Amino acid sequence: MTNTIAQTVSMLEMLPTQEQDFAYEFVKRLVLAWDPDYTKLTPEERSRLEAAEHGEYINGKDIDWDAE
Repeated sequence: MTNTIAQTVSMLEMLPTQEQDFAYEFVKRLVLAWDPDYTKLTPEERSRLEAAEHGEYINGKDIDWDAE
């Protein structure tokens, strides 16, 4: 979690529940406007994907799924 996110969460926790719900809906709209199909990668997701691509990887076609 970044410092900005931690600070935002801390501030949101100070709000009454109804205002927290409003803030949640606002943030949700921001995310949807940025990535309406949920297809963009966050920086953390991109680094995990790149690490997986260059690390140990087993192709599903190489697995004998019928073996016991």
